[in-house]
Amino acid sequence: MMAFNIKNNILSKLFPIITVLLIFIRGFESFNLYSLETRYIEVPVDHFSATPITKYFYLRYMVNAKYYRKGGPVFVYTGGNRDISITAQNSGFLFDIAPIFNAVLVFIEHRYYGTSLPFGNASFATIENLKYLSTTQALADFAFLIDALKKKFFQKAEPPFIAFGGHYGGMLAAWLRLKYPHSVDGAITSSAPILYFPELTSCEGYYKTVTRVFKVYGKEKCVKTIKLGWEVILDLTKSNLGKDYISSTWKLCNKLKTPEDVDIFLDWLANVYIKLAMVNYPYSSEYFEPVPAFPVMVFCNKLTSNYVNNTKGFIQNYAEALQMITNYTGQTDCINIFYKQEDSNEVAWQYQTCTELIMPKCSTDEDMFLTKNWNYQQFALNCYKQFGVRSRPNGPLTYGKNVDSYSNVVFSNSMLDPGAWGGAYLKSADTLNDSVLTYQIIDAPHLMDLRGSDSADDNNIVTARKFYISTIKKWLKRG
Repeated sequence: MMAFNIKNNILSKLFPIITVLLIFIRGFESFNLYSLETRYIEVPVDHFSATPITKYFYLRYMVNAKYYRKGGPVFVYTGGNRDISITAQNSGFLFDIAPIFNAVLVFIEHRYYGTSLPFGNASFATIENLKYLSTTQALADFAFLIDALKKKFFQKAEPPFIAFGGHYGGMLAAWLRLKYPHSVDGAITSSAPILYFPELTSCEGYYKTVTRVFKVYGKEKCVKTIKLGWEVILDLTKSNLGKDYISSTWKLCNKLKTPEDVDIFLDWLANVYIKLAMVNYPYSSEYFEPVPAFPVMVFCNKLTSNYVNNTKGFIQNYAEALQMITNYTGQTDCINIFYKQEDSNEVAWQYQTCTELIMPKCSTDEDMFLTKNWNYQQFALNCYKQFGVRSRPNGPLTYGKNVDSYSNVVFSNSMLDPGAWGGAYLKSADTLNDSVLTYQIIDAPHLMDLRGSDSADDNNIVTARKFYISTIKKWLKRG
């Protein structure tokens, strides 16, 4: 029997199927690099309700069975806080190794992200609708789908299932292995901040990592110029004329008018630096927005090579440096710094970081950002005002805080990936117990190890991928 044959798939008869998959996405490239078949499965809104009447919704997942051969494993990517079609196109490593293992690839979307909305357009309308957005419900979705696939396609000989995931998706892959060990036989995680929670990890490391990237690729002069930039902007925005000058010079879609607008602008600028550090790939990419190869270096070279020792000239040069990043394609008329309420993925992530994924961030004089303290009480109050929820800072401890209780899990982290802060660190390829490994990549941007192979990849990335392959082979050999 050919697994995942759509003609014989009962799920395909019950649920809508999208057969044309060349959807234009803002992913790794401006077109789909990897062929995927989109499917849906009906899952409970609440997996843990004891009531006889249960509501269901359609959870999206994507499949590639091109390289499958009988006896091959199933590689499952546990989706995080993004549209799963974008995640899949940025996860070329799975497509690269599928022929090696004769594997089926399955990318599962996280509820409340992408098109997997339990209440459709009303999913974010009320707290009653939002309350089913949690890690426990998402993990139950993954286990539910995996169980359905096993029953439908592998009744006679159940193959091994290996989970993959990056950042939040990596946390879920590890938690899936811990909570549902019968569902997956192992998990490869990249930059999974499994310990990034209050009282477990210090708050200053995230911004320090971003600063480290800028020091390595932009040199100390760039970091000093950025720190000076905060002072210049704060001083200039004290007056309306200064606000107007920044608004026009930086081509903002809406003028800065109030102190609150200035705060939003400063947060936006900080977020630009964070994104640049995360996508500092040695080739052009579109992980967030289109950027050139080594965007940190490109930005810093422009910022520091034309340094002007007067306020207006400094701001003008700053704007031109940022335009090389924020408008790399030249297609953007203006920059919208204001939060888009219609961005459901952003709303979902803010809700999760308010309720259970509380990752404290603070900045000090030792990094390139404005000094910012972590105040849990204020954070919790802001969350209550926004969503009407009470934060649970110790929520993830449901899964334990000692990662040596896991089995068959790789925790891989890069020293130059801000998203890896709070991950499980030991020495490279060190062992936490007989089957839990941590792998430390010296120099790599965000989730680069899970991206497709490229001629620009350095030995750190190539070696890490070889380590994942050899580890999977060991797991499969053990059975």
